[in-house]
Amino acid sequence: MGKRRVTKKLRRIVAEAAQHRCGFCLSSELVMGVLMEVEHILPESKGGQTIEENLWLACRHCNGSKGDRIAARDPVTKKMVRLFHPRRDRWTDHFRWIDEGRRIKGLSATGRATVKALQLNRDFLVAARAIWICAGAHPPNPE
Repeated sequence: MGKRRVTKKLRRIVAEAAQHRCGFCLSSELVMGVLMEVEHILPESKGGQTIEENLWLACRHCNGSKGDRIAARDPVTKKMVRLFHPRRDRWTDHFRWIDEGRRIKGLSATGRATVKALQLNRDFLVAARAIWICAGAHPPNPE
């Protein structure tokens, strides 16, 4: 079965559910000034479908870093663990803001593996968050 296109209506539904933020780094479309990509949580290459329940928003960098992965190595335990699932998992169970909101800390094996694999504290984004904080546009409430 080939890749199914995400319709405008489906993209709007997913974007509204995601509050127009990346499901991983929580960056906002409005603050970034670009539309987020629609991410297949379970990649199509692994049998994931193009249906609302399997889609979420992701910024270009997080989506590109995730690629078709569903698991990554926890840097503490060195075990392979599943990546954060933005539809099923609560962000605050796996992550918290540190350094006044400039960085994300992984609290669980899943959180730590996701922070590392998706580079949630990449230098450019940390610098951008500092500017967003000064403007009062960050950190977002993850709930």
